[in-house]
Amino acid sequence: MYLKVQLPWNVIIPAENLDSKGLVLQKAIIIHLLEEFAAKRATKDLGYYLAVTTLEKIGEGKVRQRTGDVLFPVVFNGITFKIFKGEILEGVVHKVLKHGVFMRCGPIENIYLSSLKMVDYHFVHGENPVFLSDKMSKIEKDVVIRFVVIGTKWLEAEREFQALVSLEGDYLGPV
Repeated sequence: MYLKVQLPWNVIIPAENLDSKGLVLQKAIIIHLLEEFAAKRATKDLGYYLAVTTLEKIGEGKVRQRTGDVLFPVVFNGITFKIFKGEILEGVVHKVLKHGVFMRCGPIENIYLSSLKMVDYHFVHGENPVFLSDKMSKIEKDVVIRFVVIGTKWLEAEREFQALVSLEGDYLGPV
């Protein structure tokens, strides 16, 4: 689910980037904010950081003693992406294994669909492994699948989410 958030942030502008003109300073603050926002990647509470939409407020800068850099507290609006248990989403299969498939959905790379959670499908081994149903529906690499999220896990070290999903429900499966 996409979330609209308002976040406080501290942006540090190196002394050499400071200029007496307000627009140049505002541009430097925005550029540093975007770089730091992209580097942060994700948090457990808000999910994956996707975009900064508007810069709401730039606070008064404080000069740092040792470096001469200036720290500006800012408030901005942004968009994040986080998955929740029970949510129905679509993902693209990128790896097919005997025991299930891995999918991508937006910025989330590790969405696992176990073969136990796709009851009508059986594994067919080969050069391009697939899961086939009795109705000749295929789950293979690069197929889009609609699924329901049954669990999520936050990995702090990698700063990413993992999800366990299922096809048990109406209108779920290959799109």
